[in-house]
Amino acid sequence: QVQLVESGGGLVQPGGSLRLSCAASRSIFSINAMGWYRQAPGKQRELVAVSRSSGTRYADSVKGRFTISRDAENTVYLQMNNLKPEDTAVYYCQVVLATTPTTWANYWGQGTQVTVSS
Repeated sequence: QVQLVESGGGLVQPGGSLRLSCAASRSIFSINAMGWYRQAPGKQRELVAVSRSSGTRYADSVKGRFTISRDAENTVYLQMNNLKPEDTAVYYCQVVLATTPTTWANYWGQGTQVTVSS
């Protein structure tokens, strides 16, 4: 069983930056799609960024400030710049990955808290 382990959240002042990471608990074969979502208190979970072979899409509220990426070890990142108080939420990564060439599944991270406040 694969688990996605998130890290990088914390408290930051408005205008600051954070980089969230999402790593699989063991080696995987490949990633088909990756994304980041967030959920603020009292609100529904919303899409922040998603990246597939067909392209990358960002929520209008984060365009130009957030960037989704991954490295050669298949760790997924969300670089967040110019953070605003309204970015405060629990952030979740979602990855569709293969553990073998024929075994695909969708996984979620445990969530990491991002708080933007002065």
